[in-house]
Amino acid sequence: MDDAFDLASIRHQYEQDGLDAKDVDPDPIQQFRSWFEAWAATGPRDPGVMVLATVDNDGWPASRAVLLRGLDERGFVFFTNHSSDKGRALDATQRASLSFVWHDLERQVRVVGDVARVSDDESDAYFAGRPRGSQIGAWASEQSTILPDRAVLDQQVVEIEARFPGEVPRPSHWGGYRVRPREIEFWQGRPSRLHDRVRYRLAEAEQPGSQVWVIERLAP
Repeated sequence: MDDAFDLASIRHQYEQDGLDAKDVDPDPIQQFRSWFEAWAATGPRDPGVMVLATVDNDGWPASRAVLLRGLDERGFVFFTNHSSDKGRALDATQRASLSFVWHDLERQVRVVGDVARVSDDESDAYFAGRPRGSQIGAWASEQSTILPDRAVLDQQVVEIEARFPGEVPRPSHWGGYRVRPREIEFWQGRPSRLHDRVRYRLAEAEQPGSQVWVIERLAP
């Protein structure tokens, strides 16, 4: 067997750090910010890469890498074509999962939450700051549809460039989604695969209509 594909023999011992539920921030967004800043400080090519998982109407799961483009107390924001496979799945189920893998720090973060489109103003503001080529691409690409060849896409780009010689407006089929977390799990690699897992889970508070974050340690 080719050594490169002898996957069962690949071993890595996780031993950089530990994670205890009593040491984390009571707010999972602040805990995420702390971990994200540590990850960004390592100098990755694009620190905002995350894996978005969705399920379609037939129950088939799909995952793909997208870019985190916003984060606040309301949740995690990314942008895409609403008519794409992921856009249709997000609009239909209004649920998603996000995964961040920061292997150099031996860390992972998993987010599960409800999904809603961001406001038009938010989408407009983000789109206006994109490079012109990306703006043109948002118009030219009918994302997830079948293309007979690359030449068709290239021609669509030429046509859109001619259509918008100046400012490029945001197409109505393109915009942002926000994942409002119900659960956020922080995973820290530990020796012998006895990893540390700390989960924040939204639960009903004593006051009607309010929720609190419950922090729990999970078995590895």
